[in-house]
Amino acid sequence: MSEGGALNLAPYSFFNGFSSSPQIVGFASESVKDSATFAIETGEFVWSMATWALRDRMNLSSAGLPRGESEFAYAGLAAAPSKLVRPPRVAESPAALECKVTQVVRLLNMEGLETPGTLVLGQVIGMHIDERFMKNGRFELAAVQPIARCGYDEYAVVERVFSLKRPESGGNAYGGGKTA
Repeated sequence: MSEGGALNLAPYSFFNGFSSSPQIVGFASESVKDSATFAIETGEFVWSMATWALRDRMNLSSAGLPRGESEFAYAGLAAAPSKLVRPPRVAESPAALECKVTQVVRLLNMEGLETPGTLVLGQVIGMHIDERFMKNGRFELAAVQPIARCGYDEYAVVERVFSLKRPESGGNAYGGGKTA
C-alpha cells in the first residue's frame, strides 16, 4: 500500500525467510515495481501465502495493470484488514505475515555496480493463520498445499512433508570418525 492508499498485489518469485529470531522475511524485485516502491515508501508490507487453490488467481495478480487499477479486483480476491500494518492481506489465503521494513538492499553485480534489483527485508510483527489448518500447535503445510515458483512458468506444490531431526554434533556422519 502506498502512502496515498493505493494497493498493490503481486506474486513474488524471489521471496524467502532469512532469520527465525527475529523473524525476517524478504522479497526481491528485478526492477523497482509498485510492491517494492510502496514497501520502501511506507515501511510496511504483507505477505500472503499462495496455495494450490489460489494458483489461478495468484497468476492473474501478476498482470501488468496500470497503477491505480486493483489487482485484488482483477484476480477476484478480497482484501482483508491487517491488525498492525496498513496494507491488507489476501482474505482467501490461509496464512499471512504483517511486516515492517528493516532493510533495503540495492543489488550489486560482480563489479560492484548497482543493478535494477532491490531486496526488501522486513521483520514479521504479526501473522494470520486459518485455524482449520492448525493441528497440535503446528501449521499443516501439506493440507494448505502452498505453491512455489521454480522458474520459467513452472511451479511446485507441497503435498507431503516429512521431519528429520538434526544429528548430535560429533563425528563425520559418513566416515564415522572426526575430520581434521
